[in-house]
Amino acid sequence: MFDAPRHARGFVDALITDNLNVGRPDTLEVIFGRRIIHGKKRRTQEVFNTKVVTADTGVTLNTFYKHSRIKQYLKDGRALRIETVINSPTDLGVARRLEHLDELQHKSRDINTRLLDTERVGQGLILASPAFERATQSTLTEDGRRAPALRFGDPRVMALLGALCMFRNVLGFTNKSLRAQVSMLPGVPYRMNQISYDLSRLARKGLIQRIPRTNTYALTSDGLRIALFYTKVHDRLLIPLCTADQPPAPVELRDALRTIDTHVENYIDRARLGKAP
Repeated sequence: MFDAPRHARGFVDALITDNLNVGRPDTLEVIFGRRIIHGKKRRTQEVFNTKVVTADTGVTLNTFYKHSRIKQYLKDGRALRIETVINSPTDLGVARRLEHLDELQHKSRDINTRLLDTERVGQGLILASPAFERATQSTLTEDGRRAPALRFGDPRVMALLGALCMFRNVLGFTNKSLRAQVSMLPGVPYRMNQISYDLSRLARKGLIQRIPRTNTYALTSDGLRIALFYTKVHDRLLIPLCTADQPPAPVELRDALRTIDTHVENYIDRARLGKAP
């Protein structure tokens, strides 16, 4: 529920924009908690997709998984409604008989919760100062070990946190799987000693934690928020702004920037701060 219709509509509009690709198999694997096989011998045959339906002033986001779907829309201008429709209980590994209804309801509610938690983190990226400072500065752990900084804008750091934003990593990741994902992003080799170092500083920053008795790591709530914050600010704000004076930026924006540049240069000339002749 939202306290005002304008807040609700703004949240839902942003949610639709950010989740048009929620129908990808790796995303649905996280939300539905079911493994999707892509190997040569075994393969999940069903089509996964997302469909946006607009009627009057309302927008509905439909996400399809096997025979089931999740429907999200704004109700009465104040509530984000999530409806999970399971047309085949076997999609969730539940038998069809009525005696298994409680198990089906429990798993369906878990799906709603995982989806809402993931979307809420993605839309609420205002970081408390201590969390942001802990990530960007070199700090010490409680036992005195140094936790190196994660410098915003550093190509390796941005590639590392960008990989952590992938939905497939919400359920956990290993040294090997994360290294493969990071290697694809910066376009440069990512060595074994580098991933080991990076996992160590992520853990010391409290952004990841090892799942007991496994070699698998999981993101903490701070880890997911910081990874999304770094990636969104870098990819959706700084990069577009740095190229806003070039196509495909709108003509109006480019004209406005040229006007600003002219005024700034004139101000510098009047202050006699230009280059010496």
